[in-house]
Amino acid sequence: MTARIRPFRTGDAPHLAALVRRCLRETNGRDYPADVVDMMSARFTAERFVELSERRGIYVADDGRAVGTVSRDGNKVHMLFVDPGLSGGGIGRRLLRHVEELAAREGHAYMETGASVTAHTFYLRLGYSDVREDDTEFGADYTLRKPLRPVAR
Repeated sequence: MTARIRPFRTGDAPHLAALVRRCLRETNGRDYPADVVDMMSARFTAERFVELSERRGIYVADDGRAVGTVSRDGNKVHMLFVDPGLSGGGIGRRLLRHVEELAAREGHAYMETGASVTAHTFYLRLGYSDVREDDTEFGADYTLRKPLRPVAR
């Protein structure tokens, strides 16, 4: 089944929190020490997803269950995660394309994101360019941008 992308629903929150924590352990855990993964994971609770949904758009890749998520605030991409068992299957690209199209329709000239060491090459492959690198409590964080094509409104 092909996952469809839909807006977040409050009932998704526990599933997305568990999905993100799993991604952090299984995927990001290859690039970060366990204590850093634990700190990152502690931030992703069901309550936080509900709170964030009041401030930004959250989208879910759904194939009968939540298999990926991304959020967006204007031209900023946040929290792009895909079920580790489905990594490389195009779900992340589709989620990213979805929020890029929404931002382009709103007239934004570029998309911007902060990426972990783990996600950095993913964004580079999809046309994003490095703007800067910062050292954070979680390690290196890359700010990347991608120009958006104007879309007729």
